[in-house]
Amino acid sequence: MSIAGRPVGQGHPPYLIAEMSGNHNGDLGRALALVDAAKEAGADAVKLQTYTADTITIAHDGPGFRLEGGLWNGRTLHDLYREAHTPWDWHAPLFERARSLGLTIFSSPFDETAIELLEDLDAPAFKIASFEVIDLPLIRRAARSGKPLIISTGLATLGEIEEAVVAAGDIPLALLHCVSGYPTPPEDCNLRTIAHLAEAFGGVTAGLSDHSQGIAVPVAAAVMGATVIEKHFTLSRADGGVDSAFSLEPAEFKAMADAVRTATAAMGRVDYGVKPSEAGGRDYRRSLYVVADVEAGEPLTAANVRSIRPGFGMAPKHLPEVLGRRAVRRLRRGEPLGWDMLAPPGEGPHG
Repeated sequence: MSIAGRPVGQGHPPYLIAEMSGNHNGDLGRALALVDAAKEAGADAVKLQTYTADTITIAHDGPGFRLEGGLWNGRTLHDLYREAHTPWDWHAPLFERARSLGLTIFSSPFDETAIELLEDLDAPAFKIASFEVIDLPLIRRAARSGKPLIISTGLATLGEIEEAVVAAGDIPLALLHCVSGYPTPPEDCNLRTIAHLAEAFGGVTAGLSDHSQGIAVPVAAAVMGATVIEKHFTLSRADGGVDSAFSLEPAEFKAMADAVRTATAAMGRVDYGVKPSEAGGRDYRRSLYVVADVEAGEPLTAANVRSIRPGFGMAPKHLPEVLGRRAVRRLRRGEPLGWDMLAPPGEGPHG
């Protein structure tokens, strides 16, 4: 697949998405600064979430509408989403800022009106959040745009993921393995699922939407084959914010980006033998050397021939064949041993 002209998938560096989410803390200036920081930190894209409290839930305090446990314990859904949402009139300036920096920007829509807003802004892709993976009408509507789709799979069974893939149709698609725990403990990450996702759905582009703390999990995911990595992003966890506890600060995101790209480059291919960076090292492997002067006609022994560094003599494997042979000339200590210095087996120096 390709997003805003950037190829995404096997054979290309992982596509790194900085997820702003609600870490703007209700301040447009902070949201714009997050876009700037994402660019500086090496992100390929910055992602928003497009909803209002009223498009994602209702103002209600009945059973199920108040969160129990976790980071947002005790808050109603409507109250949380009212704080975390990105106002719709911010979208245009945020898209303009990102594009002025050469940074791709897109969003997760949560209803049809959000898709319409993002289409008006010519968003180059859509992201379907994990909790919406079962909203097949939403996926079908996003797919009708013809834009590439990225779908997170947190909480979803394999059957539910298959339904989402069918709903997406034949548009370019990426599936992100995701654990919707905030934060996610590493032992819940099960990164081997990434390769299984790709295999199960015919080689689809597969990656990770990560809610763990730190950078170890996304770096490991890159080694496991993730070609898209999404990570929540904040200017400073100390400033608070609804997602700050599992978000990376700019220096951390940059460290992740560097480590992911280095790890991916290091994977390479199956390859034995000398690499360009080690070519000079061949000269310093062990080989057979004269380690004590040997007069012409004298036999070679363990006292005057040894396997040592450097590597300009005969290969050490020939030592058993060499011992007992006679020198055809005087051999000096420090000379690399060669076949032309030895008489044939059973002969003196002159045949």
